Amino acid sequence: MIRLLENANHSYVFDFEENFHYEWTRQWMTENWTNGFYYCTIYAMLVFGLRRLMRDRVGFRLKGLLVLWNTMLATFSLVGFTRTAPELFRVLNKYGLHHSVCVTSYVEDDPISGLWSWLFVLSKLPELGDTIFIVLRKQPLIFLHWYHHITVLLYTWFSYMEFTSSARWFIVMNYFVHSMMYTYYATRAMGYRPPTSVSMFITASQLVQMLIGCFINYTTYNYLKTGGPQSCRVSKLNITLSSTMYFSYLVLFAMFFYNSYINKQSAKKSKSH
Repeated sequence: MIRLLENANHSYVFDFEENFHYEWTRQWMTENWTNGFYYCTIYAMLVFGLRRLMRDRVGFRLKGLLVLWNTMLATFSLVGFTRTAPELFRVLNKYGLHHSVCVTSYVEDDPISGLWSWLFVLSKLPELGDTIFIVLRKQPLIFLHWYHHITVLLYTWFSYMEFTSSARWFIVMNYFVHSMMYTYYATRAMGYRPPTSVSMFITASQLVQMLIGCFINYTTYNYLKTGGPQSCRVSKLNITLSSTMYFSYLVLFAMFFYNSYINKQSAKKSKSH
């Protein structure tokens, strides 16, 4: 059932969104977030074990499953973005940057944003399945791919346990970029070949995402340093982990962009002369 809302971040809300209560989700994550280490260990063993097993075998096509998988993730990401972004935009417009990085109202005061933030955190577990498709299809498995999957799962679960205020930025950005990325993958799986400019734009968007992530962490650190622990609901450990993670992503995505587009284009030009 859909209900119309007034003076809210959304013009409508579903019953399952309105009935969301964040308290039990934080309690569950507090008790279970460390299980992420077990899941990541199993993931790594499975991925590299399958990779070894597939070494002398022909890769599977898995076209139908790949289309379904990427379409589902693209849809989920797009819906997640439309349900979390309005809260961020409203907070920025009404309360400013400090509130957006230091106050956890996106979970505690907005059940719609809270629910989709919770679903975002949980989604990092099934998203590990991306790598299984790569291995079974015998596609190149780069360090950036599995490193990104492992660290994102661990960080998001840890951050939800802490109710990190700045996470609203990371959630909205990730939803947005993933909606484009998985749509592109679904299109490719269907047999279409979008121009290179499309994949370049998506990778460039990921680079911008990492730059903004670094900026948000820097800004949050300054607020915490100036106002003390009571001024900003982010721990120093969280900022350290997040800054390390985002900076490493920035470097790795920059290298990927250079090797995938700039270096290849230079090589093509050299061959043509």
